Amino acid sequence: MKIQPIYDKAKEKCSWCNLPGEDKRYLLLESEHWYTFLADEQDYIGRCILVSKSHCESLSELSEDEWKDLHEQIKIVENCMKSLLGADLCNWSCLMNSFFKEEQPCPHVHFHVRPRYSRPVEINGRSYSDEEFGHHYERKKKKKICEEDRETIYQKMKAWLEEQQ
Repeated sequence: MKIQPIYDKAKEKCSWCNLPGEDKRYLLLESEHWYTFLADEQDYIGRCILVSKSHCESLSELSEDEWKDLHEQIKIVENCMKSLLGADLCNWSCLMNSFFKEEQPCPHVHFHVRPRYSRPVEINGRSYSDEEFGHHYERKKKKKICEEDRETIYQKMKAWLEEQQ
């Protein structure tokens, strides 16, 4: 059970609860309980972040309705990544370690999804390969896509998701 005054105070300093409008530019999908953004770091083509709309600091705080909605969002996002981008599989993670680098941590439940590809992905005439396919994803991957290709991925994913609704 959430203790409201504590959560109200936490929300004041939470980076996800106070996301500036500019950072919402790459919003792909919104449901009752979740936002899905195309991630800033496109080290894996189509990488997204699903963020809880409510300020939950732990997975155990998610309500049954939030879990059900998350399940639906996972199905939609994976279908997009596989159908549109050609992903073979999707790696999901909810680690939240970075929040605890702060003196006063303020975690917020969110998931990273990294689509994985056995074949190169072509975007605007440029080819991107998943060199670690079949292995754990690389955390500090150096090769990233250019901004033009990120924008193209966003536009294509957004259009595909809108068609599905």
